[in-house]
Amino acid sequence: MKTLPAKTALAASLLALLPAAAATTYPLTLTDDLGRKVTLKAEPRRIVSMLPSTSETLCAIGACDKLVGVDDYSDFPQQVQRLPKLGGLYDPKVEQIVALKPDLVLVSKYGKLEAPLTQAGLTVVAVNPETYDEVFSKTLTLGRLVNRETQAKNLVLNMRREIAKVEILTKNAARKPTAYFEIDPTPYSIGPNSFMGVLLTKAGARNIIPASLGDFPKVDPELIVKANPELMLGLSRQQAAARPGWSSLRAVKTGRVIELPKELRTILSRPGPRLPQALRGLAQLVHPELFR
Repeated sequence: MKTLPAKTALAASLLALLPAAAATTYPLTLTDDLGRKVTLKAEPRRIVSMLPSTSETLCAIGACDKLVGVDDYSDFPQQVQRLPKLGGLYDPKVEQIVALKPDLVLVSKYGKLEAPLTQAGLTVVAVNPETYDEVFSKTLTLGRLVNRETQAKNLVLNMRREIAKVEILTKNAARKPTAYFEIDPTPYSIGPNSFMGVLLTKAGARNIIPASLGDFPKVDPELIVKANPELMLGLSRQQAAARPGWSSLRAVKTGRVIELPKELRTILSRPGPRLPQALRGLAQLVHPELFR
C-alpha cells in the first residue's frame, strides 16, 4: 500500500474532520449565538452584514453578491466598499437597514441590534465567533445559512492547511519568548483561549496573560511588571517605557516592543477567512529568523 505524501495526508485528515457538505434545505431553523431559534423560509438573496468578519466570510464563500449593505468597518474585499454603510455596533442605522428590505441581517451578539430589527419584521441571526475553533464552525454555519456549504467547507480546509504550514515553522523555533499582546492602552490584552491568543501561541510565543482572566481582559499593569515579558506587541517602546515600572522590563530594555502594522492589526482583530495571513504576519514578528 502506497504512503500518501505529507501534504496530501494532511489535507485528507483535515477533510475528515469536516461534515459532508450538501445543498441547504429550507425552511432552515437554527439556534443563533444569542440562543434564539431563528427560521429562514428560503435561501436569502438580500443580506445585510453588521460585522466585518462576517462580510469577509460571505465574500470568501462566494456570497458577496448577496450583500446589500454592511457596517461602517467592513472594507474587505474591495466589493464591499461600494455598499451602503449602515453604522457600527452601538450606532446602527436601523431605519436604513430596514429600508434596504433584507431577507437576512447578520449581527453581533453585542449591541442589542436584533431587537429593533426583529420588531421591524426582519430575520436576524447573530453569528459571533470569539474562540479559535468558532472561527471555523461559524464559517460552516454561514455557509449553511446562505446555501454555500461546499464553498464554506473548502474555505475551512484551506485555512487550516495554511495555518499548519506556519505552525511547522514555529515548532522549529529554538525557544518561545514570553509575550504580552496589547489591544488597547487601557490596557486590554488577549487571553490564551481567545482566537487571537491561540494565534499568538501558534506564532511561537508564550502568552503571559492567564486564561482565568478571560478572552479579552482589562489587565492590571502590575501583572505585566511581575511577568516581565521578553516580547511586547501592539504598542511602541516609547509608550511602554513611559508607564510606571515598565521601563525596566526585558522587552523594553532589549527593544523587543513592536507596534503592529495597520493591516496586520486589522486582520488580527477579525475572526474570519484571513486568519492564516494574520498568523503568518504575527509569526514573522515573533520569530523573524524563521522567515529570512
